Amino acid sequence: MEQAEQRICLWFYTQGEEAARFYVSLLPDSRVERVLRDPDGTTVNVVEFRLGGTGYIAINGGPHLRLTEAVPISVMTADQAETDRLWAALTANGGEGGRCGWLRDRFGLSWQVLPEALPRLMARADRDAAGRVAQSLMEMGRIDIARLEAAFHDASWSAPT
Repeated sequence: MEQAEQRICLWFYTQGEEAARFYVSLLPDSRVERVLRDPDGTTVNVVEFRLGGTGYIAINGGPHLRLTEAVPISVMTADQAETDRLWAALTANGGEGGRCGWLRDRFGLSWQVLPEALPRLMARADRDAAGRVAQSLMEMGRIDIARLEAAFHDASWSAPT
């Protein structure tokens, strides 16, 4: 028996297609796969899409439910340029940045944009250095890799007051 593919479902009021098309423009291995409309063809009900290879369904379900921070999309970025590009795109046009790489895009979906350097620095055997990285992270919105690395390598580093 073939196993059914699992997809993550996102509930939008009416902007599911616009959101899906925006999201797939941001990440490699992403595409809109299918748009399902009501019988007269004017209203989009469901959008099936792939984001970074993961399957999603955007439902235009009306005002009954709202997106919540409890189900964010987490993206690992290769470097500062990719971190900055995603952060800028996702916070543009009404999105808003939060702390520690968290943000909410203009459609209300929560994201965490994390550079690959963060878990690498946090997992090091030097627990004091990893603690400085964690402290530095707590003071950032968009994550700055150079600041994380400076906190890791400088034993005299202390959080700004």
